[in-house]
Amino acid sequence: MPTSCPQSRRQLPSGLPAVRPLVWWMALAWAGLPALAQAQNAAQEPLPSPVLRSSPMLQERIPEDARALQPAYVSGDSIAGQANVRAVIEGNAELRRSDTIVRANRMEYTVADDRLQAEGQVHINRAGNVFDGSRLDLEVEAFRGNFTDASYQFLATQAHGDASEIQFLDRERSIIHNATYTTCRRDDEASWEPDWMLKARSIHLDQGEEVGYARDAQLQFKGVTLLPIPVVSFPLSDKRKSGLLPPTMGLDNLSGFEYTQPYYWNIAPNRDATLSSTLMSKRGVKLGAEFRYLEPTYQGQLQLDYMPGDRLRDRDRWSYGLQHQAQIASPWGGLGLNLNLNRVSDNDYWRDFTRRGTNRLLNNNRLLASDASLSWAGEDSTLMLRTLKWQTLQDVAAPITPPYDRMPQLQWRYTPLNLGHGLDMSIEADTTRFEGDPRLTRQPDAQRSYLAAEISRPFVSPGAFFTPKLKLHASQYQFDDPLSNGMRSASRTLPTVSLDSGLVFERDTQLFGRKLLQTLEPRAFYTYTPYRSQNMLPVYDTALNDFNLATIYSENSYSGQDRFADNNLLTLGLTTRLIDADTGAESARFGVAQRVRFSDQRVTLPGEVPATDRLSDILFGASINWTPQWALDAAVQYNRETGHSERTTVGARYSPGSYRTISAAYRLLRGTSEQVDVGWQWPIRNPWASEEKGREGGRWYSVGRLNYSLQDRRLVDTVVGFEYDSCCWVGRVVLERLQSSLNTSNTRLLFQVEFVGFTRLSLGSNPLQSLQQNIPRYQALRQTTTVPSRFSNYD
Repeated sequence: MPTSCPQSRRQLPSGLPAVRPLVWWMALAWAGLPALAQAQNAAQEPLPSPVLRSSPMLQERIPEDARALQPAYVSGDSIAGQANVRAVIEGNAELRRSDTIVRANRMEYTVADDRLQAEGQVHINRAGNVFDGSRLDLEVEAFRGNFTDASYQFLATQAHGDASEIQFLDRERSIIHNATYTTCRRDDEASWEPDWMLKARSIHLDQGEEVGYARDAQLQFKGVTLLPIPVVSFPLSDKRKSGLLPPTMGLDNLSGFEYTQPYYWNIAPNRDATLSSTLMSKRGVKLGAEFRYLEPTYQGQLQLDYMPGDRLRDRDRWSYGLQHQAQIASPWGGLGLNLNLNRVSDNDYWRDFTRRGTNRLLNNNRLLASDASLSWAGEDSTLMLRTLKWQTLQDVAAPITPPYDRMPQLQWRYTPLNLGHGLDMSIEADTTRFEGDPRLTRQPDAQRSYLAAEISRPFVSPGAFFTPKLKLHASQYQFDDPLSNGMRSASRTLPTVSLDSGLVFERDTQLFGRKLLQTLEPRAFYTYTPYRSQNMLPVYDTALNDFNLATIYSENSYSGQDRFADNNLLTLGLTTRLIDADTGAESARFGVAQRVRFSDQRVTLPGEVPATDRLSDILFGASINWTPQWALDAAVQYNRETGHSERTTVGARYSPGSYRTISAAYRLLRGTSEQVDVGWQWPIRNPWASEEKGREGGRWYSVGRLNYSLQDRRLVDTVVGFEYDSCCWVGRVVLERLQSSLNTSNTRLLFQVEFVGFTRLSLGSNPLQSLQQNIPRYQALRQTTTVPSRFSNYD
């Protein structure tokens, strides 16, 4: 039976360490001796490689045709009987056949009916599952019979228990009478009792379906009966199965007391559904459903929520989300269909149902997209037809301007792969119908069409590169209503020239006793776009690019097609990297870059201040991964005139091992926000641990994330809690306070007890989901990472 729980994660041995070298030695001897003799006559001929073939004896599951041919081996202190008829083994009796081993003080084996009768300290190991008892009557190959006064242990889940009798129905199914079931690891003390245990009149186990059924059962925790259960099913592995999932109960400052009962329906290996009903004391009843499907040519999920008559809002509430991706075969090439549809009933939905319910597609988002696209891809061309419609959930305290709908968009892109002479070229043609809500937008609806072409010739050598590029963009607008100057149409044609160049120097160096390859990589990027008046053109899909070390080497300061900056810029940058000489991994990277402006900016977005400084802010960046445990990233935008940074982001992470991670980040956007974000998962000492007989007891973990606004001097988001790992059960308690708007927040107390290998009971939604969403690199305790092998328990 299992021993006391170790504090480190249990590692299962892999393979057969005693057999593997022997197999290699035999294979090498078989292949090498003839080669050695041949080498004496032809020394230049290479040795042949050994050919290894799989054996059914070493497979996890023995094939049925091979199983029928397996012989039975018996051994013991004394063997009597008649060959091929009957054998009686006395003292240290043992029978082996296929993946089944039986040991006992005495056993009698009848060949004709393949029947084994054993008594006295009977031990069975079948494919890693272990049974011990006093008397056994078994048909060996069919694995059908009875085992009295038995105990058991399963390889996959390490679950074990005792029974008055085990009835083997076949190789996959058995019935355990007057049974106990737990995953708590047994102590050496005779008075040991598991922390949790399922007691049942009978437990039906189906190893083929990997599910168990208990009747007249009781779930006990710390000696207290939590739930009397007439009938319950539970998994014997992580395989999906239909049935009621553990209920969730909780208290919420908006909805009051909540009770959620989900039901999981395993429709097929590639389809499933989860149905749920939630009772909210302040609101009413909410129904939810999620359906997932996976087919060879398409996949997706559909999520629905519906609450009839919400008492707080005095209306019906609903939401839906659909994601669908499909590949359609056609004689003209590959077709793809993608759907991403999301809608809710009202503007307050994101605030009232923050990160809860079945519909995870919404995820507290105030901009909900309904996007459908049909695409075609050929050898050098792609064609896409798309419609995109937005639902904007408005907040009176923080209104947002909704983006324009695309009803529809047609786009063609041509990128020849073999243009010749080292040239790269692309052509893109697009026509889009933009529509907006006239109550919230000031620009007229319009049809915008454009043609964009670019051609470049990269010159690349091991220590340098130079890429000249020429771009041409022509666009045409047709407005439904006249602009303020009376225009109903507009056009624009703009060329852009860019030159990108760089050098790469390398040298061997050492730092802190470590052999490194250091690079020095200067880079110069020049771009020129002439001025064309664009201030009268509406803005449909364009925004200012983020200013960072990636976008500083781009031709346009804007994303989208409505603005092209009149750039006459030279960007100078320098990057140095430290690369581990042994592994090739990048240990550190440092970079700096700055723009030199040769003429004032004249093209802007509405409300944007044109840039006139000849020198831009200086960008600094650093990334250090000196060891796998430590990581540091930093980015600074420094204003040389004020002597202050306009934007600073610094993040660090320390992850020395499993269930140990600390991350911290500082973010400054001068005049807008200044925040410190800290997240962690870390073990803490257990003051109640026992040092007797080497036992340390369970282990406590502190978990949390704090997002603090230095500008407002308050916590924005708070998630703090504790986890307790007691080997066979895990306890979690989490306090969650998340900001839902400028002046409101949702507060929840989450509690959960996870009976490892059996079920989870939650109070106040699922804290595990909250920790995974909020804490970077969080690891769930007792998460299985290794599939056990029957050879790891082979004796």
